[in-house]
Formats: sequence, C-alpha cells, structure tokens
Amino acid sequence: MTLTDRDRQPVKGTAVYALTPQGACLGQTLAHTLDGDLFLPRVLAGDHGAVAFDGLLETVAKNFHVYPRHVFIAASGIVVRAVAPHLTAKDQDPAVVVLDQEGDYVISLVSGHLGGANDLAREVARHTRGRAVITTATDTAGVPAIDLLAKGRDLAIANLTAVKSINMALLAGEPIQVFDPEDRLGFKRHLPAGFSIQWVDVEDQWIAETPGVWVTWQEKRPLHEMKQLILHPRRLVAGVGCNRGTTAGEIVALVKNAFHKEGLALESLKCLTTIDAKKDEQGLLDAARELGAALVFYGKSELAAVRVPHPSRVVNNHMGVPSVCEATALLKSKGGRLLVPKTKGPNATVAVALEG
Repeated sequence: MTLTDRDRQPVKGTAVYALTPQGACLGQTLAHTLDGDLFLPRVLAGDHGAVAFDGLLETVAKNFHVYPRHVFIAASGIVVRAVAPHLTAKDQDPAVVVLDQEGDYVISLVSGHLGGANDLAREVARHTRGRAVITTATDTAGVPAIDLLAKGRDLAIANLTAVKSINMALLAGEPIQVFDPEDRLGFKRHLPAGFSIQWVDVEDQWIAETPGVWVTWQEKRPLHEMKQLILHPRRLVAGVGCNRGTTAGEIVALVKNAFHKEGLALESLKCLTTIDAKKDEQGLLDAARELGAALVFYGKSELAAVRVPHPSRVVNNHMGVPSVCEATALLKSKGGRLLVPKTKGPNATVAVALEG
C-alpha cells in the first residue's frame, strides 16, 4: 500500500524569522529544533545558514500559505503588520507565534486552535524555557474547545460560525445537545471535564435555539446556522477504477455525483483508493488533489483476496484482478460497509465504503 498527498507531511513545516543578531542565534536553534527553515536579513543570513531576505513583508507574503507554522522572533506589532494582509479564515490560516529575542514570552497570535498555534507556542516555550502566552478563552478557562476536539478526532467542520456558540455555552457551564450515534466524538466513552451533555437520538428531539453538535457522515444542513454545529467524520473511502487517460474532471464529477445521490457528505471523504498500476495516472493524481484527499494504492495480490459484490471479467482481463473500485474501498475501510456499490461513468468507476 502506498500513500500520497494528505498522508504525507511537508519536509519543512515551520518557517522561523528573526531580525536582530541575538534573535538570529535563537532562531537558528529553534529552526534546528523544530526542523524548520530560518529566514534572516541578508546581513545576518550567511553566519547562520539562513535564507536571506531584504524585506520581511515581502518574504512573509511568499511564505505565508506555504508553511503551516510560522515563528517570529520580533516585536508583535511588526508581525501583525506582516501577516494581516494574508489572513483568510480561522480554518485556513497557518499557525503564527511571536516571541521576544530572550525567549521569555511566546505568544500564540493567529490560529490558536485549528492551526495549532497554541500547541506551537507551548512547544517553543519548552525549548526556550519561557512562558507560553495563550489568550483563547477556552484554554484560559481550562475547558476543551469543540473545534480543537473535532480536529483531534478528524472531524470536518461544516459550519465554522457555529463553533462560537458551542464554546460560549461550554464556558458558561450550560449543557449542549449532541447527536452522535457512532460516538465519533468519543463523549460516550469519556466526557471531557466541564462538559454537560443533552443526548439527542433523533432529529425531532432537537431544540433549535439550544446550541449543539450533530455528527454525521451524511449530508446535513444545520437547522440553525449559528447554533447547530455540523461535524463530518472523515471515514468514507472512495475506490476508483479508470481507463488510461481519464481526466480529473470526469473522476471528480463521478465521485461528487455518487456522494450526492446517496446523501453522503463530501467533507467525510477520507481518501481515494485504486490499484498500484495507476500510480502514474495524472487524472487520478489531480482528482485527489482537487478533492483534498489522499490517494492510496493497493497491489494485485491484495485485491485478489477481497470478495466483492460486483466482480468484472473486463477488469480481470485488463488489470488481472476481478475488482478495483469495490475491492480497494473495502480494503481501506478495514472490513467496513459498502455504501455505494460500483457505479459506472464513461471511463471510470467508483464505489464508496464506510470505515469500520
């Protein structure tokens, strides 16, 4: 089995910036510790093995959406001016941390929860023996934030605007509604400290004006955009078979149509799967990238051992196995349930399985 895209991490995930000679020394240490790239003014770069820049603003503009983590050893005002033009949304912005050149105070500045800046600040503070400065309300109150819990359990947030009402209710000590029949949040096994839950079994029991969380891998529109937080567990596997030269557009359309027809949430797509003979199939590679999903490959011997509901003589003649889309989906789902059996397009097939 081979993984690509989402399962692979960037070689260098952190950019470290400094502006002064003392900051440069600390930056060199942090870049090494965090396995990051160091960026310094041209006059300092040579002595510290850093990437030289002539202007911080221009360098940040190039780097901001390339690196998922940014550490600045500089005054916070300078950093705010550098990153502000590039901020988009809290679920898209990278982590930004700023610290003084002594390393005494490490401030989580941008994307504390979903971007991981709070954890990055704590990590940097451990290395500098300084103090992590965290200002997000749930952290200061010692209450787990719902968006951070969702991220930790690989749940996609469908309507980010509702996160605020859930976290505010938790901070106020008020109960929140939860519909989670498969316990994807894990609250039935272990309820986090500070949480009070009203369990909901069916939609008719939902109280529209009470904040709550609805967890499902099916398509779902919130009953109240600001009050009902929809979380989609990334547990759906789309197996794909295709002819040589099939376009990414056709594959993406086939996957989306299959999900929509069966009422499945595209946000719950975990990965695409196929046979390893398609490792160089550009349409598949581009389709996975467009869908924001990993692409997982399986060998013939693995596929030959999988029993599928719709084996194909044609596929067996061409690929040497009776199935690609259903077999790979079932393999990756680890014995899960086949939600969408083999569905044909002009040049491709798709099947969708739910991970067990």
